[in-house]
Amino acid sequence: MHPHLHAQENPDKPAIIMASTGETVTYGELDKRSNQIAQLYRARGLNAGDTIAICMENHAQYFPVVWGAQRSGMVQVAISNRLTSDEISYILKDSGAKLLIGTTKMLSLMDELHTHNPDVEQLLFGGEGERDLTAALQTQPDTPIADQTAGSDMLYSSGTTGRPKGIRMALPDAPFDAPNGLAVLAQMAFGFHKDCMYLSPAPLYHAAPLRWNMAVHSLGGTSVIMEKFDPEHALQLIEKHECDVGQWVPTHFVRMLKLPEEVRAKYDVSSIKSAVHAAAPIPIPIKEAMIDWWGPVLYEYYAGTEGNGFVMCNSDSWMSHKGTVGQPVNCQVHICDEEGQEVADGEEGQIFFESDNKFEYHNDPEKTKEATHEKGWTSLGDVGKVDEDGFLYLTDRKSFMIISGGVNIYPQEIENALITHDKVADAAVIGAPDPDMGEKVVAVVQPADMANAGDALAQELEAFLRQSLSGVKVPRQIDFREELPRHATGKLYKRLLRDEYWADKTGSKIV
Repeated sequence: MHPHLHAQENPDKPAIIMASTGETVTYGELDKRSNQIAQLYRARGLNAGDTIAICMENHAQYFPVVWGAQRSGMVQVAISNRLTSDEISYILKDSGAKLLIGTTKMLSLMDELHTHNPDVEQLLFGGEGERDLTAALQTQPDTPIADQTAGSDMLYSSGTTGRPKGIRMALPDAPFDAPNGLAVLAQMAFGFHKDCMYLSPAPLYHAAPLRWNMAVHSLGGTSVIMEKFDPEHALQLIEKHECDVGQWVPTHFVRMLKLPEEVRAKYDVSSIKSAVHAAAPIPIPIKEAMIDWWGPVLYEYYAGTEGNGFVMCNSDSWMSHKGTVGQPVNCQVHICDEEGQEVADGEEGQIFFESDNKFEYHNDPEKTKEATHEKGWTSLGDVGKVDEDGFLYLTDRKSFMIISGGVNIYPQEIENALITHDKVADAAVIGAPDPDMGEKVVAVVQPADMANAGDALAQELEAFLRQSLSGVKVPRQIDFREELPRHATGKLYKRLLRDEYWADKTGSKIV
C-alpha cells in the first residue's frame, strides 16, 4: 500500500514519532504535507525526472518531504548533514539538483552553500524571506497534483574510499502507489506489519534508514525516530513504545552491550521481535551476546545502496553457520578470483551478484565498468566466500586488503577481535608503509578510557590478539585516539586514516 491509503483509513494514526521531543506526524498529516510538497515542486517548475536534494538533521518533516518527492516523480538525493560545504557542493553539482531543502539548524552551512551554488534554489524549515519553506507550503493546496508519478532516490556512497558516487536507477515504470518491493520483503522476511512500532536509531540520509522507514509507512506502521543514537535512550524507547522491529548496525550493539549490566537490566526489551542489522560485518562474540540478551530475534542482511542483490539470515541459521551474512534471496552469488574466474566453495574472492536489478554510478562509467563482471554480474567491491550449504561470509573490502611481505591480510578479522576486548571502544586496522615488507599492519584503537592509552595497553592487546590470530595478522604497531573517523551509519573512514599514515611514506603515528 501507500501512505495516502493509510491516511484515508486511519488518518489519526501516528506515522512518525520523534524520540526526544515526542513530536508526532499522523498519516493524515503526512499525506496532506506530502501533497503540499508535491504541489510546491510543480509550482517551482520541477517536473518528473528532475532532481531535488535534501540535507536535514533527523527531523519530523523529513518524510513529508521525501514522500512529496516520491509522489511527484522526483529524483531525490539525501545528503549527509555532516559533510562540509565543499563535499555537499560536489554532490549538488554532480547530481544536477535544482532545489535544496534543509533547516536553519545548519544556517551557516546553508548560507555558504547558497553563496557557492547560486543556481540551486534553497528552501529551509525555519528560513526567512525567499527561503522560508513553511510560508511557501502555506500557499499550496493539500490535494494531490494532477500528474502523480513514482519518483526514486539517488543516494551517494559514503565516500570511505574516495569521492562519493551517486547510485542511479531508472524511475519506476509503475503507478506512484504501486506495492513497495522493500515493504513486501520487510513483511515476508523480517515480520514487519501494519501495526509495527519501528525504532529508527540512525541518520535518515543513509540508504537503510531512509528506505526501511518508507517501507514501514507503506505498511502502515509507526516510526519512532531517534534524533541521535544513545545506547541507553534506545533501550528506554523500546520499553516506552513497545517497539517490536528496528534496523541497526553493529556499532549500536557494541555500545549497548558495553553499558553497565545494571543499566541494561533496567529496561524491558521483550517486545522486540525483529532486530534487523547490516552495514558492516558483526564480530561473532557480539552477535552471540545480543542473541543471548534479546533472544533469537536478530536478522542480518548483506546488500548495498546499489540494490543489485540481497542476502539474509535469521538467528537460527546464523547460529548453525556462525559468521555468515546469509543466503541469497533475489539473486545468485558468485565468488571470483582476480581474473574473474569462479572459485571453489570455501575459497575467498570478490563477491558478485547475478540479478535482474541494474544500476549505474552517476557520471562515472568507469566505476560502473569496474563493478561489472564480463558476464554482467555486479559487485560492491567486497571479498568473501561461500560454504557448501550456500551461506555467504564476508572477509573485507577489496580496497582495504593489506599486502605484507606478499601475504594478503584482511583488517576486518583483526578489528572483530579487538572490539571484543573490555578496554576497547572502537578499532580500525589499516596497512601503513614499511620499507621491508611493503606494508605493515597498524591498529588504531579508541580505548574505553583514554587514560589507559599507552605501551601497557598496547602490549595487553597484542597478547590478546595472539590468542586467536596468526602472527602475521597481529599488528606491528598499535596507536591510540580519543575517537575514530567513523561515519554516523557505522562505517569507518579508513581512507582518511590510511592517507595520514602514508603521508610521509614512513607509517609513523600521526595524531
